[in-house]
Amino acid sequence: MKIKTTEWQWIRKPKSYTISDDKIEITTTPHTDLWQRTYYHFRNDNAPVLQVKTADKYFSFVVKTEFDSKVRFDQCGVVMYLDSENWLKASIEYENQEFQHLGSVVTNNGYSDWATTEIDANTKQMWYRLSRREDDFCLECSEDGVKYKQMRICHMAKASDEIQFGIYACSPEESSFKATFTNFEVTECKWLAHNGQAPDEN
Repeated sequence: MKIKTTEWQWIRKPKSYTISDDKIEITTTPHTDLWQRTYYHFRNDNAPVLQVKTADKYFSFVVKTEFDSKVRFDQCGVVMYLDSENWLKASIEYENQEFQHLGSVVTNNGYSDWATTEIDANTKQMWYRLSRREDDFCLECSEDGVKYKQMRICHMAKASDEIQFGIYACSPEESSFKATFTNFEVTECKWLAHNGQAPDEN
């Protein structure tokens, strides 16, 4: 299922953006970010977020990102933003001319974590797939939109009913870049039910 332009809703609009049924472009504003407390002790909650709502408990959301990031921490990717203290995101964060961080952040009840792996700084596009199974989520990435690799499985404490999910882009430092999002689609859940060890009995 394609997402129509009219379904998208902003949580903080950027100064510069374009939206169509096939492509969304966001030009980031300096000093924008999403992070809550952990390690750094600061709270940043001013990144532009564009989302759609759903009460569907089982689905996958796919999006392709292209970007010309060039300053430390420049980032864009997939997001599920419930409120300032409960959200998750997956993205590539630029570090320097040699490498970037491909990773994810999960924030539950006001505390963020960050799981990453280093990739080449020349990577300028990435596909993401966010899948929901009730209040559990799977984040995956792909270089070609065909073969996906698992980044993280997580539980979201506040995601029991209707949620919002979509895209974001931000520049935590003195920077601005253009992020382009295409190929967004909602499908049946690609994260299949677990067929191994049975759940514990209550």
